[in-house]
Amino acid sequence: MQGSLMLDVEGFWLTAEDRAILRQPQVGGVILFSRNIEHPQQVAELCRSIRQLRPDMLIAVDQEGGRVQRLRRGFTRLPSMHAIAAADDPVTAALQAGWLMAAEVLAVGIDFSFAPVLDLDYGHNSVIGHRAFGKDPAQVIRLGGAFMDGMRRAGMATVGKHFPGHGWVAADSHFDIPVDERSLASIRTSDLQTFAGLVGRMDGVMPAHIIYSQVDEQPAGFSRFWLQQVLRAELVFKGVIFSDDLSMAGAHVAGDMRQRTLAAISAGCDMILVCNDRAGAEQSLSCLQQEKALPAARLACMRARQLYSETIDWPVWSRARQLVQKIPA
Repeated sequence: MQGSLMLDVEGFWLTAEDRAILRQPQVGGVILFSRNIEHPQQVAELCRSIRQLRPDMLIAVDQEGGRVQRLRRGFTRLPSMHAIAAADDPVTAALQAGWLMAAEVLAVGIDFSFAPVLDLDYGHNSVIGHRAFGKDPAQVIRLGGAFMDGMRRAGMATVGKHFPGHGWVAADSHFDIPVDERSLASIRTSDLQTFAGLVGRMDGVMPAHIIYSQVDEQPAGFSRFWLQQVLRAELVFKGVIFSDDLSMAGAHVAGDMRQRTLAAISAGCDMILVCNDRAGAEQSLSCLQQEKALPAARLACMRARQLYSETIDWPVWSRARQLVQKIPA
């Protein structure tokens, strides 16, 4: 069985408090942030110490490219998805960037990155913006698919975000509760197209903390309509559903941390994230102790195909790095 809570740790090394909470069977994953990352050797040691404590633990990071990349010192600077789309050969650039990102992340013992962003960029939302491949669903499918192919070639699972689309709203769900007032028909013919077109390449998906008011009064991550009827039944998605961070303002509409946890699990999330809020993580943990554990097989697809692969195919890496570094940030 696999725990269904993913949380963060304090710094470069595990503290006694970190070790105590990671030993809880309801904890199934750790997400690393910039404060956990000094250089590649240190990250590898941190990942080893986590797995010495819990060999079954999933370790994740946000390493998209552009302004969202936690691994910096000793790692390749990755262009944004917007910059990749503007490259002379964007499909090859996306493929190589996906492979390079995944190879470097896997090399230090991290299982996967929450990537890529599959939202459409309408120019409304600054938190998405250049994180997106563009506004045209066909372009996002083409380039997002290539980026995912690169990740998979390196041995990394993929996570599409933020289902069913975060780009239309102006508000940032980190600090607000965004409301998308478009009709279901409008969403189906635009944002949802990217997820439908790439559902076969997504090992995981992360729903948005956005209320689509003409569809459901709950944000997508707490909505059985979006997660069960649309994602599971209509799109036939069989992978892992990760909640977005339940500490974000966009999640507060569901109530306190216990209520958010229950709402996310009830809607169909397989693993929930509680980040930068240890008290909240402990509340969520307490709540999950009453819930049935998730079968480990559901999360098995997120494990690195080349775990602890601390050596990279350097000629391939060098060629990919040269190509990617030519793309303006």
